[in-house]
Amino acid sequence: MAKQHSNVAYQVMWNRMISIVEEQAQALVRTAFSTSVREAGDLSAGVYDSHGRMLAQAVTGTPGHVNAMADAVAHFIRKIGRQNIFEGDIYLTNDPWQGTGHLHDITMVTPSFCNGLLVGFFACTAHVVDIGGRGLGADAASVYEEGLYIPIMKFAAAGEVDKTLVSIIRGNVREPDQIIGDVYALAACNEIGHRRLIDMMTEFELSDLDGIATFILENSRRATIERIAALPRKSATGEMTVDGFSHPITLKVKLTIEADRIISDFEGTSGLDRKGINCPLVYAKAYACYALKCAIAPEIPNNAASLAPFEIKAPENCIVNALHPAPVALRHIVGHFVPDTVYNALDKILPNVVPAEGAGCLCNFQVSLRPRMDAPAPAGAIRSEVLTFNSGGSGARPAHDGLNATAFPSGVMTMPVEATEHAGPVIIWRKELRSDSGGAGKQRGGLGQYMVVGAQDGYEFDFQAMLDRVDHPARGRRGGGSGAATTIGQDDGSKMKGKGKQFVPHGRKVMMAFPGGAGYGNPDERSKTQVMRDLALGYISSETATKDYNLSAEDIASVEAAVRKGEVV
Repeated sequence: MAKQHSNVAYQVMWNRMISIVEEQAQALVRTAFSTSVREAGDLSAGVYDSHGRMLAQAVTGTPGHVNAMADAVAHFIRKIGRQNIFEGDIYLTNDPWQGTGHLHDITMVTPSFCNGLLVGFFACTAHVVDIGGRGLGADAASVYEEGLYIPIMKFAAAGEVDKTLVSIIRGNVREPDQIIGDVYALAACNEIGHRRLIDMMTEFELSDLDGIATFILENSRRATIERIAALPRKSATGEMTVDGFSHPITLKVKLTIEADRIISDFEGTSGLDRKGINCPLVYAKAYACYALKCAIAPEIPNNAASLAPFEIKAPENCIVNALHPAPVALRHIVGHFVPDTVYNALDKILPNVVPAEGAGCLCNFQVSLRPRMDAPAPAGAIRSEVLTFNSGGSGARPAHDGLNATAFPSGVMTMPVEATEHAGPVIIWRKELRSDSGGAGKQRGGLGQYMVVGAQDGYEFDFQAMLDRVDHPARGRRGGGSGAATTIGQDDGSKMKGKGKQFVPHGRKVMMAFPGGAGYGNPDERSKTQVMRDLALGYISSETATKDYNLSAEDIASVEAAVRKGEVV
């Protein structure tokens, strides 16, 4: 007979579970081969009950991964079949519609057995640097061009790794050692979680997770619904337009708050794009739920029950509900704008709660380097794939400035220059904050970045751009100003597109300015002290201090004098 536990004991177990999945995630960070995982934290980790319901998630990771992965384990159970789940099994997939939205994310699921009984599952996801096909980019016309598809299947059966599967993966990707290393890292991190879970179950004399699962899910659901019930019963619409690939796309949402749920309906959103910026619903849902939880119930842990009251609807084959075989490699381009669209509506219901628009999607690019073709290349020159994650500025908040060069909503970290250059013969010539890029306001928008990228001598490269906000910069809220737009071109003055693969010849550099976040509130209400500090730090120029904030010539002169003397303003 199962031992009965108090609510206090269950609370201790819940906290232990959160520490378990965080250790699980950190094991993945430490053992992964791809810089996207090690340096940027583009991953997720979680523990599930025997029914496939997510009980806890790691703090380390991205909302797009973990909230999408919340639905994934149920797909694995259905596809594998309970009768075929055995101790020592490991399952994986990169199915965009049953995983986390595109082929470059590999999701690994491991059943957890205790004394021969299936008690739950561990799952984790990592973004890999390459999965074959055209490579990471928006150029494909269907998912079939975007890389190797791995259906839900066993990576290991009863402890025996499928060597045929390993050979197939190695034979279809550009960086086989990295990818297979990442796959084994995913398996290892789930094993770490399993070991810690069994330790906990032994300590608390648990034969299964049914009691703790009921405690977690019932409390999370009740707490979330209480927050929703306290909100006004209103509806509002929001929309925003972003660059798209070859033409602008519009995202629209109707937000309806009911007594026990919030419905986000994306009716009216643009249809599918011909290129790979389409977003499966599972990924759009992940970010819509994340936006609402951040605004309404930020301290309630993410799990199946706390996510359930947020219902997401979208017409089939609109750009946030792309169906197979739509190209979806850069689904984050659209998915990362979903929160700002939701906030555009929520601000009309709950004023002075949500931030202004930010850079939105990550300012990513991938460099495919090869020995130069126009002249003899250096001996020993090799091909290399280098993916780097970067961020523009986040939007200003009602009571705080936006964060500089900080990703929202993705939460991934900007990669260090040293790690990027270590991954291949790429050179980051410049990487610094972009003055005047944050929108003016009572609270200033976060700054974007400048980056200049080239290759070592003897190399040329294809530059795969994954940028937005070239033509549609972040919009301010409550009287705040817009953030600066994205710019991209080569150092000889030739223009480049914000998206797509573009050739960069030997000796040329790519010059980029990433977008800033928008401002919040009337700039006239910003304190003189804050304006003078921004000027001293180089966040704004003297021209902006005068034009947007009416700072006097005398104050500007005093700031400049203090800076020359090394004094703090």
